[in-house]
Amino acid sequence: MTGAILAGGEGKRMGRVNKALLEVGGEPILGRLARTLGGLFEHVLVVARDAEPFADTGLPVVTDRHPQRSSLTGIHAALFHAETPFVFVTACDTPFLQPALVRALLAELGPDVDLVAPIRENGHYEPLCALYSRAACLGPVEDLLRADQFQIIRFFPRVRVRAVPVGDLRRADPDLVSFANANTPDDLEALRRLIPAPDHR
Repeated sequence: MTGAILAGGEGKRMGRVNKALLEVGGEPILGRLARTLGGLFEHVLVVARDAEPFADTGLPVVTDRHPQRSSLTGIHAALFHAETPFVFVTACDTPFLQPALVRALLAELGPDVDLVAPIRENGHYEPLCALYSRAACLGPVEDLLRADQFQIIRFFPRVRVRAVPVGDLRRADPDLVSFANANTPDDLEALRRLIPAPDHR
């Protein structure tokens, strides 16, 4: 299993800054996520459009293989470069990703499952906190990108998806802080006010 942190976004709503390197609790979000994933997976990758900003992080960085800027491009790169059968994908702006929630998703894997993703009550998936089978998902993702289709869930009908209700994940992450992200400066300040974050191990 590989843990992949998608860090290739433009950060438009954050003033075009690299969100992965923003600090929460005196530490870059990327460092917090790398520590969390490093405690769960043997392999951790940063996926970016340009590796240079991450040169001093000590983390392995792989780059996008398609020119389009989208989360789907990052998922594709994570699946392409990973050397393990499954990849857990997370966004780079979720500093409070809880190990217990990731373990709850891992527990849903089985021989008849290609993708495990949380799903909200309104039917919306959380595809950037999800597990992807490299063998099953790489081809369909590649097909979408070649067709200039960037909505992640468009390939879900082509694979065997285990949708995990977000409500069920509250046992692992009662306040669902795993999904709290820094899209805007206001979001970032709200996250900083959460320190110290709960860590439901």
